[in-house]
This record gives sequence, C-alpha cells and structure tokens, in this order.
Amino acid sequence: MALKGFKLLLGLLALLPSAIGLAFPGAEGFGAQATGGRGGDVYVVTNLNDSGTGSLRDAVSKSHRIVVFAVGGLITIDDRLVVSHDVTILGQTAPGQGITVYGNGVSYSNADNTITRYIRFRMGKTGDSGKDGITIAEGANMIFDHVSVSWGRDETFSINGDVSNVTISDSIIAQGLEPHSCGGLMQADGGISIFRTLYIDNKTRNAKTKGKNSFTNNVVYNWGAGGGYIAGDSDGQSYANIVGNVFISGPSTSAHPFTRGNANFHAYVSDNYYDPDQDGTLNGWVLAESTDNYSDVDFQASPYDYPAVNNLLKSGSDVFDYIKANAGASKSRDHVDDYLINTELASLGKTGALISDPTASPINGPGPIDGGKALTDTDGDGIPDEYESQLGTSSTVSDSATIASNGYANIENYANLLI
Repeated sequence: MALKGFKLLLGLLALLPSAIGLAFPGAEGFGAQATGGRGGDVYVVTNLNDSGTGSLRDAVSKSHRIVVFAVGGLITIDDRLVVSHDVTILGQTAPGQGITVYGNGVSYSNADNTITRYIRFRMGKTGDSGKDGITIAEGANMIFDHVSVSWGRDETFSINGDVSNVTISDSIIAQGLEPHSCGGLMQADGGISIFRTLYIDNKTRNAKTKGKNSFTNNVVYNWGAGGGYIAGDSDGQSYANIVGNVFISGPSTSAHPFTRGNANFHAYVSDNYYDPDQDGTLNGWVLAESTDNYSDVDFQASPYDYPAVNNLLKSGSDVFDYIKANAGASKSRDHVDDYLINTELASLGKTGALISDPTASPINGPGPIDGGKALTDTDGDGIPDEYESQLGTSSTVSDSATIASNGYANIENYANLLI
C-alpha cells in the first residue's frame, strides 16, 4: 500500500468505534492495546523547565494522565526522568520541531500501561555513568511509537527483566556512546515487538535479544565489531520471528549481521536483506536461513503466532524507503535525525561513525530546537480552538479528557489529526 493510502487508512480507523482496542489507530505488536492515561486527566506542559509546575517531569510524576505540549524546544534534565504508570505522552502536540529531552536518561521501569509518541530522548555524556537512555526493568503493556532515542552511556534503549507486551515501532535507536556503544538489550519472556525501526551507529546489540521477540521490517545500519542482531546465547529459551529486515554495512562494520545463538534460540527467519559492499547503492541479497556464526540456532519452518505488522513490507527497498521517510520523531525532524537519515543512512554504506561525544562535529549536540508558536487554546485544555470545531468539542469548556464516541479521549483524537 502506498504511504498516502496507508495514512488515509489510519485516519479512517480513528473514526471507528473503540472495539478496535488499540492504543492509537494503527498500533501494532505486543503493546498495541495499551490505554495509557485514557480516562484520567490531561496535563498541558507549558515550559521547558527541568521541574516544577508545567514541566514534563511534573507531568509524568503521577499516573492517569495524558501529557500534551503547549511549548516546543529542548528540555535539559539533570536527574533521570521517571515515568509513572498509566501515562500517555503525545509529543506530536508540541509546536515547532517538537520536544527533545537531553542530558540524562529515562526510566519506564514499573510504568505499566504507557503510550509514548513523537518525542526525542537524547542522553549524552552528562548522563549518569553506566545508565541507559531508556530503561525498562519491570512492567507491562507499553508502546513507543515514532520515538528517537540516542546517546545512551550503557545501552541506548534496553529492556531486560520481568517485562511483557511492549512495542517499539517506527522509531530510531542511535549512537550508543563509546566505549560501550550499544543499541540495547531486548530480553523478556513476555513479548517485545520491534517494527520498522532504525538501529544506527551502535557498535553492538542491534538488538541483543532473548525471550519472546518479533523483529520485523527494521533497518540496521553501520553496526560495529560487536554485531548486528545478536541472538541470545544463554541457557534461557528464546522464541523469535525475524522477518523482512535490512542490514546495511557502514564504515564501522566488521561483523556479520547475525551473530551468536545456540540451540536454545528458536527462530523463524525469513526474507532478511543484507548489503555489505558500502558502494552507495542498495544492491545486496536475501540472506539464507543458516548464516555465518548463526548455524546453531533452532530454525522454525513457520512463524510463531505473535501479533504481526498489518502491512508487511516485502522488499529491501520498500523497507529502506519507509524507514528513511518515517522513522523517529518524524513529524518535524531535528538536525540530529536529519543527519543520521539523510547523510549517513542515505549514503548506503559510505558514511557513518561510532561516537563518544555527541557535542562534537558533525552532530554538534542536541539543539537548537525550533520551539514554534502554540495555537490559541481559550479553555486551556490542550486542544487549540481551531481544532475544537473539527472535533465538535467546546473551546470554552475543558472537555479534552472526555471520552468520545469512538472510545478515545478528545485530546487523543486531536493528537491523531496531527500526523
């Protein structure tokens, strides 16, 4: 399906009754049925402060909230940001280039039932030593969609522990900082879906998986000597679908796209594309099921019955084009994602690097971020006046938390109009 047609379909789904049971129209994977803060309060972030009334930290400090933004720009945090359970973060509501959270990491441990969309989390050298960009150690029912995560000091986005029903979709996991430089662990028995996501400039763990994992239509670019997709090589049992992914070597790449694995790793592997020649064109081949350093895996004849993508991209070029156009906080990309996508990834092997300092050239830090200008919102409920009439809501009565006839809160229906 063409991208324009796919977006039209999502728009139509937004009008259907809530029997679809999705976090948002088009949500997929193990975490697709998260409800976030629906049924709770709407919190409007009004400043870029690290803490205090109107800040993002204050917004996520309590559960049963839908968080929207009347401000765009760079939020610099000193301490780690801790997200409560039953929270929705709708970054697409921010004006300008949206929101970047910079300076330390984010914990979603025990943040059951969360929805996070269209926001950038960039950790950096000032973050806590040995910590991840995003960490989930415990929790269930979470979905991360169009999220850009980078510069973790240990892992960049790591899930490891008693975790179940998580989706990462249409996102970017980038530039884990040297010397560790890891995309992240994805190790949980309760189910993790990773769909249409770009792993780029991570030396290793793109991702390292164990447990129950669905890895579909992702692009892994310029991994290093540690490896691309690492199959769990422990005594624990793993069950994975690895379908329709694209692995493109870059200047830092010296390892095969699939590494490790043993007889405890049971996998259905199909239609994965590999382009190793770094010649600026997408001209590789579909990998055979049994590959170098991967032959001990227990290959399956049919996929596991996991939640699948609704529109599986069939060719390497389709996956590449989709990721290039849509991955990350793509409503308005910042200069970091623009560089990673349109300079490095677009070079198809010629450009890319593992980094230790994101403030050095060519990245030059997380900012500036254009804050834009918030639209008039007379009742201060998070829905601008010009959208109230489209939704049939009131511009003088705070009704954004009210559940509409399709089962979503009015504020969610507003947010879904923006993408």
